[in-house]
Amino acid sequence: MKGGKLLNVSISTISHQDKKLADTHLFPKWKSINWHQVEKSVNKLQTRITKAVIQNKWNLVKRLQYLLTHSYFAKLLAVRKVTQNKGKRTPGIDGEKWLSSASKMKAVLSLTGKGYKAKPLKRVFINKPGKKKKRPLGIPTMYDRAMQSLYALALEPIAETKSDMRSFGFRKHRSTKDAREQIFLCLSKKNSAQWILEGDIKGCFDNINHQWLLTNIPMEKSILIQFLKAGFIYKRHLNPTKAGTPQGGIISPILANMTLDGLEKLLLAEYPKKKKSTKVNFIRYCDDFIVTANSEETAREIKDKTSVFFKERGLELSDDKTLITNINEGFDFLGWNFRKYKDKLLTKPSKKSIKRFTETISQTLRKGMAWSQENLISKLNPIIRGWTNYHSSVVSSETFQTLDHRIWEMLWRWAKRRHPNKSKNWIINKYWKRNATRRWNFRTERNSLLLLSKTRIHRHIPLKLQMNPFLDPDYFRERQNKLSFRKGHSI
Repeated sequence: MKGGKLLNVSISTISHQDKKLADTHLFPKWKSINWHQVEKSVNKLQTRITKAVIQNKWNLVKRLQYLLTHSYFAKLLAVRKVTQNKGKRTPGIDGEKWLSSASKMKAVLSLTGKGYKAKPLKRVFINKPGKKKKRPLGIPTMYDRAMQSLYALALEPIAETKSDMRSFGFRKHRSTKDAREQIFLCLSKKNSAQWILEGDIKGCFDNINHQWLLTNIPMEKSILIQFLKAGFIYKRHLNPTKAGTPQGGIISPILANMTLDGLEKLLLAEYPKKKKSTKVNFIRYCDDFIVTANSEETAREIKDKTSVFFKERGLELSDDKTLITNINEGFDFLGWNFRKYKDKLLTKPSKKSIKRFTETISQTLRKGMAWSQENLISKLNPIIRGWTNYHSSVVSSETFQTLDHRIWEMLWRWAKRRHPNKSKNWIINKYWKRNATRRWNFRTERNSLLLLSKTRIHRHIPLKLQMNPFLDPDYFRERQNKLSFRKGHSI
C-alpha cells in the first residue's frame, strides 16, 4: 500500500511537471535533448516492470505501465523512434510527417491515451522477396505510430520476460543466428533427434483472434481496441479489421510474439526433458518454427497438439508448408539448409537464398547498364557484404567461391553489352586490374568489388538463453561488442 501511494505521488508529480513545462515553454529544443538521460529513465521503469512480472505482482505491473505511458521521457523516445525509422517520410491517411524539430516537440506534448481514437491505416501492397505475389501493408498515421511505440515500451518488458525461451524473432539482442545455433545444438550429435516438424502458420499477422488478444494481453484495453479495430482505407473505401494485428504497426510484432508464446512450455510439459527418448526441442523465429522428435509418429502427434494450440488463437497451420522431414533429407530454415551427411550435421546457405542473392545481383547489373564502374561497385558491395556477413558463420566457403565465379560471368556480360565493338583485351584492361595475388580484380583506382571468397568463416557467439535484456544489460553489451568486432573483420 505504501509503495502504491508513492507511485501515485510520482505519477501526479510527473504529470504536473509536464504540464508546467508545456505552459512555460521550457521544453528543450529537439536537438539539445539528452537522449542518454531519456533512455536511462525509461530503462529504469522497464526494469521495474520486469522485476514485478517475475514476482507475479500484476497490480504493480499495471501501475508501472501507467507511469511509463504517461512519462515525458517515454513520449520523447516514442516520437524519436517513428521519426528516425525508414518510414519517417511515409505519411498515413492524414498526410502528416514530423520532419521539423518543432513538429516533433509538438507531437510529444500531444501524445495521450485520454480519449484516444486511432485513424484507419493506409493500405498499400509491397513485393514479397522472390515472389510475384504482393502482400498487404497497413501504414498508420505518425500519431498512431507514436502511440503504438509508446505502449510498446510498456509491453515489451512483459513480453520479454514471459516469452518462450527459444523464441528469437522481434526480440531484443536475439537474431536468426541465435536460432540457428539452437538448431545445431539440438541436431548435431549422433544420437540427436532424427525427425523435424517444419511449422508454417497461415497468414499469422492477419488472423490472430482479437478477443484472445483483449483477454490475454496485459495492457490498457481501450488503447488496444483502438490499435486492433482501426480498419484500413483502400481505394477510398473504409474496411473494418475483424482479426489480426495492424500490419506495419510498431506494436504488431510484440502482439504476435505474445500470441505464439506458450507453445514451447506446452510441448516441454507433454514431452519433458527427463524423458530423453522423445528428444523434443522447439525453436521459433517470428511465425516460423521447428520441433525436433525421435520418430515420425511423435512429430505427427506434435503437429496435432500445435494445431489445437493455434486454433484457440484464431490461427491454423498451412497444410502445404508444414512438413515432417528426416534430418538425412535436410530442411531449410531462415535461409539455411540443415542436413546430416554420415551423422555429421552441416549448415549451408539454402538454394533459395543463393537464388535470391544471384537474382539481386543480376537485377542490379541490369539497372546499372549506364552506370559508371565506380557507381556499380558502390551498389554491389553492400549487397555482397550483407549476404556474406549473414552466412559467414556456416559452411559457406564452397558457395562463396561458386558465387564469385557467377558474379564474374555476369560482370563480363555487363561489360560486353556496354562495349560490343571492343576487343576482349580492351575490356579486360578497362575494368579488371591485376595485383600480386589475383589477375581478375573488378576495380577502379578508388574502389574494388568485394570477393565473397575472401570472407572469413567464424563461429557465432552462443546466446545464454536465460539472460534478460532489462536485467542483464552488461552481458548483452559485452556480447554485442564481440559480435560487432567479428562482423567488422569478416570481410
